[in-house]
Amino acid sequence: MLAHELITDEVPPLKLTDTGQKVIDWMEDMRVSHLPVVKKREFLGMVSYSDILDLNKPKETLDHLHVSMIKAYVRENYHIFDVLKAISNYNVSAVAVLDAEDNYMGVITADSLIKKIAQMPFVNEPGGIIILEMNVKDYSLSQIAQIVEGNDAKVLNMHINAHHDTTKMEVTLKVNKEDLSGLLQTFARYNYIVKATFHQNQFNDDVKKRFDEFIHFLNI
Repeated sequence: MLAHELITDEVPPLKLTDTGQKVIDWMEDMRVSHLPVVKKREFLGMVSYSDILDLNKPKETLDHLHVSMIKAYVRENYHIFDVLKAISNYNVSAVAVLDAEDNYMGVITADSLIKKIAQMPFVNEPGGIIILEMNVKDYSLSQIAQIVEGNDAKVLNMHINAHHDTTKMEVTLKVNKEDLSGLLQTFARYNYIVKATFHQNQFNDDVKKRFDEFIHFLNI
């Protein structure tokens, strides 16, 4: 799924002639802490709720407030996970979407993005989660896949998290089996360290909790 398919239609952009009060009202209504400012089709940046509130000039328009604007945007062909990374890197509750000519196309909110991710097949497919810890030099995708498939299971999704300050890494596997006992025994036989396991319901509850905390943090 690409960025242009994720645009949130319910969130319009601000104009330089909009007042500080209008910015605050819109953000509170739409439950976001950042909104894009656009001049015709030119993206000027994202304004934040806290900055507008701190200025305390509700009747002044944006072009007179001289508020700082965050150049938080993605290209229309960015993958959904690149969009998520951009939201995290910019520490914003929404990012603008631009085409190849830098024209503003729309905005993607963190809340709508997370809902899209939650609907993706690898999230909804029944199964279990296994988190392995290993040395970077010991990582072998073919061996991990062979162990999973040798237990009559399939890898639905895999995520690698390398620790920059150590030689360790984590590999998170989503497999299409809820009974993980055979897989865990085989991983142990191959000297893999199993850091954690989850059934699908446990994993979904944990992910939802983390996403809710993330959205709450962005809306503070």
